[in-house]
Amino acid sequence: MNNAVAPGDLSIGVVIPVKNEAAALPVVLSAIPDWVKIVVVADGQSSDGSGKIARDLGAVVVTEPRHGYGRACLTALSVMPSMDVIVFMDGDASDDPADMLALVAPIADGAADLVLGSRTLGKREAGALTPQQLFGNWLACLLMRWIWGARYTDLGPFRAIRRDALSRLALTDENYGWTVEMQARAAKHGLRTLEVPVRYRRRIGASKISGTLRGVIGAGVKILYVIGREALRQG
Repeated sequence: MNNAVAPGDLSIGVVIPVKNEAAALPVVLSAIPDWVKIVVVADGQSSDGSGKIARDLGAVVVTEPRHGYGRACLTALSVMPSMDVIVFMDGDASDDPADMLALVAPIADGAADLVLGSRTLGKREAGALTPQQLFGNWLACLLMRWIWGARYTDLGPFRAIRRDALSRLALTDENYGWTVEMQARAAKHGLRTLEVPVRYRRRIGASKISGTLRGVIGAGVKILYVIGREALRQG
């Protein structure tokens, strides 16, 4: 962890889902601000020792044998002690922990319940986002603007939310729809939501979603399904 100015008196917990991120985890965990109270890594049955590496670097590690990004997040949350704010980020070193203060500060100032790190508004390395990711983000954000008037620019994983607001959203998606479900329900529940620019780097290792045709198609279909479901569902 590194030294940085703490965001007020809030207690901050970080959730990091991983699967075979042994090369990236030392980079990620060593850069987590030291004002973070706890980091929970949800290990999706890694075969490269990711769980042990995370544990040795001070994280709480919980194993999740079932597949799915959302499922990993839910499992991590199930062991997370009481915190004021939860930060979600990827464990592949694409998100820069140095941007965490920018995510948490508006919540600490009382200006937001949910703060989304926008990769499209921020600086990103060439090739960090594929053309299909950029198109999918654009389409999903456009649909949510049409339906709920929500002005999102990205579905990026790096985000911070008040724990009580997260509980109100009652998220259930277990895979690709986790981030868009959070944003759709935030719009429906009237959460005070902000976007801040974040840096986005080329990940260390191969992507489990955008790196495969099956992953790209599966993610796209699920995102559109979640938006449609939330548009039809009351509450």
